[in-house]
Amino acid sequence: MLKSIELCAGAGGQAIGLEKAGFDHVALVENDHHACQTLKLNRPQWNVIEGNLEDYKADHYNFDIDLVAGGVPCPPFSHAGKQLGADDERNLFDEAIRVVRECAPKAVMLENVRGLLDPKFSDYRDFINAQLSDMGYWSEWKLLNASDFGVPQLRPRVVLAALQHEYSDSFYWPEPNQSPPPTVGEALFDLMSKNGWDGVEDWAKKANKIAPTLVGGSKKHGGPDLGPTRAKRAWAELSVNGHLVAYDSPEKDFVGKEGFEKMPYLSLEMVARLQGFPDDWQFFGKKTHAYRQIGNAFPPPVANAVGRQIHMALSSLKNLGAITRKKVQELPIAS
Repeated sequence: MLKSIELCAGAGGQAIGLEKAGFDHVALVENDHHACQTLKLNRPQWNVIEGNLEDYKADHYNFDIDLVAGGVPCPPFSHAGKQLGADDERNLFDEAIRVVRECAPKAVMLENVRGLLDPKFSDYRDFINAQLSDMGYWSEWKLLNASDFGVPQLRPRVVLAALQHEYSDSFYWPEPNQSPPPTVGEALFDLMSKNGWDGVEDWAKKANKIAPTLVGGSKKHGGPDLGPTRAKRAWAELSVNGHLVAYDSPEKDFVGKEGFEKMPYLSLEMVARLQGFPDDWQFFGKKTHAYRQIGNAFPPPVANAVGRQIHMALSSLKNLGAITRKKVQELPIAS
């Protein structure tokens, strides 16, 4: 197992994937109380640090960290917001780079929304690349679709991978799965039918595509539903009523609301599966808090796919002493 630090860990989507890829998390930093309780509930052995990333210091790890990973806040770059980028007070990329400087890991993996690749943010991406380069890292941004890695959902995510130069030649981005992901009907059939719903067969035939991107909402906006009007229309095309997220599967005699006949709600369990969480992963809190954790997560299968490639690259060199990482930490910050 290689050692990692997880920043803005959320409900553990990225952490689960990296754990399966062979990384042992020595610390997981998250400021949302409900998400921290979710992490502790499922992995009591994890060192969960509840607090703001700005207050976290990683210099006490004595250069013994293999990977710094995280999903820094998306609103600064999201098409759903004002796209203020580096000027948004919620932007934490600079803090993530600070942590990298403090503990000098062999590799870095940060994920965000597709909007970060917009031309308007090219200078900021170059600025981040320059800082990493000055610290001795090769870096690259990549748009990955969750559906390419078995997730039954249209969820494009941008991933920044950075590796110290002696490992970078051994890193390759993961290839998409050869087989397509299951449709919503295929992925959720057992959960939709668990209470004996009579209409499940007909519903599964209509839910014959992958899901649209799940929208988790922010702490200020968004409740336990499947997103704004456009998203709800996309769900209705799959015979899903997106106006609510339910606690349980439809009952045997379920008929649906007026105007949404035979259109069931998704349960929290279903939404978590569509996001790629294992079925036994539990979420702390009431429905709104639980759904927000699920909807904002990085799908574990995607994190696992990238994590495996990083793990292989770091494990490809027997001699890990090619660079004195302390010197990396002491290099000046790019201006």
